Amino acid sequence: MTERIAEDGPTHQARAFARTIKLSHSIFALPFALAAAALAAVDHGITLWQVGWILVAMVSARSAAMGFNRIVDRDIDGRNPRTATREIPAGELGVATAWGWTGASAVVFFAASWLLGPLCLLLAPVALAVVWGYSLAKRVTWWCHIILGVALGLAPVGAWVAIAGELAVLPVLLAWIVGTWVAGFDIIYSCQDAGFDAEEGLHSIPARFGLAGALWISLTLHGLTVAGLAVLPFVAELSWIYWLGFAAMAGTLAYEHWIVGPDDLSRVDKAFFDLNGYVSLAFFGTVLVALF
Repeated sequence: MTERIAEDGPTHQARAFARTIKLSHSIFALPFALAAAALAAVDHGITLWQVGWILVAMVSARSAAMGFNRIVDRDIDGRNPRTATREIPAGELGVATAWGWTGASAVVFFAASWLLGPLCLLLAPVALAVVWGYSLAKRVTWWCHIILGVALGLAPVGAWVAIAGELAVLPVLLAWIVGTWVAGFDIIYSCQDAGFDAEEGLHSIPARFGLAGALWISLTLHGLTVAGLAVLPFVAELSWIYWLGFAAMAGTLAYEHWIVGPDDLSRVDKAFFDLNGYVSLAFFGTVLVALF
């Protein structure tokens, strides 16, 4: 493994890091952050400079979070047949290199937060502590999915603060929507590892409550997501067009639960990757249209 890594150049290592952190999965929380910025811009205005640094902050924070997760979980991933081919346990990415990219991502995140304003910089260490804490949570509590939800729920809060310079009820509601949504689909995804987690002494809702119980908890969380989505147009004063997007998002979440059952996890990847990507993009598009 060491020889293979040593032979790989920096370009290969950069690509390996991008693969291991699933850079494309930034699509989950990023549209919610941009929607929060658009909502804040109604009363506070917005510049392309701010939009650019919000993008940098969101992507770098997630990269730092996922890099840390892959590093601290490398031994666990190596023992799990489903994750043994990930770049670090497979020997495609060196641990030192992964630490370097993770540290660089954290530095970029703090720099972007500083450029977005003093309150953003003040909240940056808290955000990073939460997203890094998630990676360790499953060693001690099955609430780890909720912690992940809180971590991604900070994305719209951060974007709002970057534009408005203060907290308000609306970004807290957005955090509720994102947090319950993310926790719900993370539970579905973790159903694949219920047996492995139990054998390893790791904590997760599927390992604690079984597949059927976990899917019911996930459904309950997504019910709370839909409730938050239903409240949003009244708080944000969105036009009636929002309800068309609301119906599409609620229907997509319902379909996500229809295609996954305790006796059939074959379509978990479709539920996790495809459908949740649609929900995120639909939310952003719907809010923009309803605003403008």
